[in-house]
Amino acid sequence: MGLSRNTAAGFLLFASLAPTTAWWSVSAASSFFSRGSRSFFTAASVASATPAECASVETALGSNTDLLTDKQNAMVASLLALDQEHLFEDWPPLGKEDVEKKRLLKQLESLDQSYPGGLETYITKARDLLESSARGDNPFDGMTPSVPTGEDLEYGDEEYKSMEKLGLEAAAKSAFVLVAGGLGERLGYSGIKLALPVNQLTQSSFLKMYADWILSIQTRCRESTGDANIELPLVIMTSGDTDAPTRALLEQENNYGLSDSQVNIVMQDKVPALSDSLGRLTVNKKDRWNIETKPHGHGDVHHLLHRSGLAEQWSSSGKKWAFFFQDTNPLVIHALLPMLGVSVDRDYDMNSLCVPRRGGEAAGAITTLTRENGESLTINVEYNQLDPMLRESPDFKDGDVDDPATGYSAFPGNVNNLLVKIPSYAAVLAGPDQGVVDEFVNPKYKDDTRTTFKKPTRLECMMQDLPLLLTKQLGSEAKVGFTTMQRWLTFSPAKNDPGAGADSAAKGSPPGSPSSAEADFYSAYLSILGAASGASIERAEPVSKLGIPVTLMPAIVLEPSFALTSEEVGEKFKGGKISSRSTLVVEGAGVEIEDLELDGALVIKVTNQN
Repeated sequence: MGLSRNTAAGFLLFASLAPTTAWWSVSAASSFFSRGSRSFFTAASVASATPAECASVETALGSNTDLLTDKQNAMVASLLALDQEHLFEDWPPLGKEDVEKKRLLKQLESLDQSYPGGLETYITKARDLLESSARGDNPFDGMTPSVPTGEDLEYGDEEYKSMEKLGLEAAAKSAFVLVAGGLGERLGYSGIKLALPVNQLTQSSFLKMYADWILSIQTRCRESTGDANIELPLVIMTSGDTDAPTRALLEQENNYGLSDSQVNIVMQDKVPALSDSLGRLTVNKKDRWNIETKPHGHGDVHHLLHRSGLAEQWSSSGKKWAFFFQDTNPLVIHALLPMLGVSVDRDYDMNSLCVPRRGGEAAGAITTLTRENGESLTINVEYNQLDPMLRESPDFKDGDVDDPATGYSAFPGNVNNLLVKIPSYAAVLAGPDQGVVDEFVNPKYKDDTRTTFKKPTRLECMMQDLPLLLTKQLGSEAKVGFTTMQRWLTFSPAKNDPGAGADSAAKGSPPGSPSSAEADFYSAYLSILGAASGASIERAEPVSKLGIPVTLMPAIVLEPSFALTSEEVGEKFKGGKISSRSTLVVEGAGVEIEDLELDGALVIKVTNQN
């Protein structure tokens, strides 16, 4: 869920630390802001090999060359030139296991076509990154960190209300991107996380909650503009593991009320695993006719929006904003509108949602980095990279510590929800990188020679590294910032099983379990209701659930169909008193509640709003 990259990674970029693990980004070192484009001979774009290349293929494959199409011949020639002979060693002669050989060739061809630039580009990038990793290069050499510029919002104050109102006015030209490539294995659940219930009170799944939220915003936009045809698109990025069950869930639930025309699904591709520092592709140990593949990372979403044509379609149809969010953080529904207002007000090309962060907290932090030539970039930096970098700067000799004036680090915590301006975003995606954000490698080395791995690695990418692309193509014109809001309001993901959640709680960190996410979901509504309506709310004492302290009562859910903004909550719910043993659900427009005294359970649903 986005608060940190591999915690053993960038920490070990620095020479003073252990030499057997490293993280390295293709954008670092010599060309952090302006990596030059490179041209590659790839089978993806060339239909046939040269005579010399054909000869090398025939030498390697013998009579098996008769199995190859012209494109496959060119691909194999390219792979042989990149020291991938092991893929074709000891092939039986033509006529034996031909079906299996063709299966491998088909997989290689698919991998070649799915990666921009083909396998040659992938392997060449991997070699460059692995060489840098083996040297222990520091991607931040020559960079000076400084506190980034953004907006801090406090729930319910005038600035918050102003941004929330501005965001609602702009929402009619927005789109939504839900990153949902993972299964619920870390939660002890084998299905897709989107199917999990957000809370036990309403039993709504995460996907239903998000759909209801989008539809409620859409309804407000139609009412305010008088345009009954407004549709707010939703794109769901799936993986090979989640694609079929996500589609099945949408079909079963009739898209939860969303129209077929506004829902699109794009599926991540996997990339080949790499066996060693030479970038040799990994053959599956259990199946010699299969290449081992691994997820490329949620940074794929940008390339997929380009490849599908959706980003360009949004831009040409007048959409202005796209909100990227992840699958199991239910509090994110409180973040969009004020965050969107900030993007409109500051004309941000990219706006990251942040929460206040303690110094040294294991969470990525938004940081501004400046080169000696004055070029600067605002981007996420992992906590284990941030502290050593700050200590080398004369302005932050104590490292990543709390500011005594606020009690928090000056570098806000990134929760990996993004808002982008579609016209500039689509233009950048249409550039030479085709939306492929700069990649990194994180090999686990067997020994100090840093040539062999404990297990195969791969190139990875993360969606929050988009500023690298924006800055590369827009230069100093790129406007990248952040919006910080309270954690209780915007961030409490369900990402850990109870055991991991209990361990995290014992260390004084948020548990990140389904029970803590549910408790925080209720608690946010208690705080919202108390601040906006003046209601008196009695909170129960925390209880321990499997070692996780949670406060589950009173349990309150105010559906977005009832109230979307803090102003609406204040107008529709006035005064009253709610006891610590109460439960309350309010759903539907046209409901107004005054001086409610509740000591029990109450469900208000308006299902027919005509």
